[in-house]
Amino acid sequence: MLPKAKEPFRFCSRLSLTVLTGIKAKELGELLEHLRTVPESVIYQHTHRFLQQHQHLVPEPPNDFAYWVTDILNDEELGERLAAIDTVRFNSLEELRQAIIAAIEDHIKNGGNSHSVPDGKEFHFMRAIKFSLLTQHQACDLKEFADCLKKVSISSLYLHVFEARLRPPLGINDFSYWFKTQLGEEKLADKVANLDPYTHTLEGLRSKILGFIDSRLQENSHAAS
Repeated sequence: MLPKAKEPFRFCSRLSLTVLTGIKAKELGELLEHLRTVPESVIYQHTHRFLQQHQHLVPEPPNDFAYWVTDILNDEELGERLAAIDTVRFNSLEELRQAIIAAIEDHIKNGGNSHSVPDGKEFHFMRAIKFSLLTQHQACDLKEFADCLKKVSISSLYLHVFEARLRPPLGINDFSYWFKTQLGEEKLADKVANLDPYTHTLEGLRSKILGFIDSRLQENSHAAS
């Protein structure tokens, strides 16, 4: 018999409203200065929000900053450095901000791009207003969890696997935390936590996690027989 959780896993979905801030940059120095002061909701919009929207791309998609620097400023060297910043490995948006700032500062210090872009090609800073909504899906054991995971939206998957790392307990996705604390499934939790998001699309991650759960369910079935 499968162990039951004391607290069911309740799947949520993410909605995000994009709002223009009115702040824009025509050259790298302006981009850097605004990056120092914009709210974290702006950092989220141009990194996590961008990543979620472009999760169908393989290999890893860049962030908005990398896209603008590469395609508009035509600075491929810095664009590659910004694209290489591992968005989902940071446990806070402030840490992510500082990594982006450090890459740009170093590039400027070493004589990097300083020209301005034409009107209409500026980088427009936007911020995200986020909403989490409970879905109808909840699970009390592994089988129920797998059934729900097959049905929930991509935004729900992104919320629980990636965004969860930005809130306490920092650095842990919601699935792994529930597997470990509610079901005692430490090995399964570790497998999910160690998945490399950049080698899979979100649908690929869904399939991979479902595969881990199916294997665990089969182990439980064999042990019970």
